[in-house]
Amino acid sequence: MTEHGARVAILIEDGFDDDELSGAVERLRAAGLQVTIVGPFAHRAYTGRRGRIVTSGMTAVAARKQLFDAIVIPGGYAPDRIRMRHAMLDLVREALTTGRTVGAIGHGAQVLISADAVAGRTLTCWPSIAVDLKNAGGLYVDRPVVEDGGVITARKADDLAQFASAIVTAVARSRGADGIQSRP
Repeated sequence: MTEHGARVAILIEDGFDDDELSGAVERLRAAGLQVTIVGPFAHRAYTGRRGRIVTSGMTAVAARKQLFDAIVIPGGYAPDRIRMRHAMLDLVREALTTGRTVGAIGHGAQVLISADAVAGRTLTCWPSIAVDLKNAGGLYVDRPVVEDGGVITARKADDLAQFASAIVTAVARSRGADGIQSRP
């Protein structure tokens, strides 16, 4: 547990982007946040696109009973699987309706689309799904990181430093914790 108790859930499924997941975990932990990997099944190994294996710490159902300050959705092929899991979508929807931060990087924005969380928001994502954001009522912009109404989005792994910094800042702001600092 961190000094401030700030907790972040990172959603996982098979086919996650190895760099986006590991980069987000490393940067958020370096900033002092407690990170929990959340999958459809607890204590199951999930394999990334390039072979990295990560084990989930809890299910999305169990995560809904926890008080996470933010939810982060890495990209890769995993978001296409995550958005088929009702408990994962419910976790994202609940986080947004209760004012918690939700971050998505790359293809992670697909989960936001399925959670009906993009209409009227300005977002960024991997360019190949920009049309999907637009069709769901969002405004796509090609910027490294975009914040809009509790949703933080980034385009790709190259944007991780700014993305993680934005997540840390949003969590600190929501908790009123000035002591949480982001480190690149």
